[in-house]
Amino acid sequence: MTTTVNIHEAKTHLSRLLSRVQDGEEIIIARAGKPLARLTPLSNRERGMREPGLAKGRITRAFFEPLSAEEQDAWEI
Repeated sequence: MTTTVNIHEAKTHLSRLLSRVQDGEEIIIARAGKPLARLTPLSNRERGMREPGLAKGRITRAFFEPLSAEEQDAWEI
């Protein structure tokens, strides 16, 4: 859903508008009825949050392979 607000309303109610944007709404800021700017939520990646499955399909080997019998014997006391 997109809502258009004028600059005065945007300055007056910026916190409320940002809460709506955070909930997924898009806000257009207009001057004299002409669109000037768009407020949209940032993606998780843009916000610095990790996204699960980002490397899916790119890892072809396990991180830890079983130790050989020789290496296993060296670890045992």
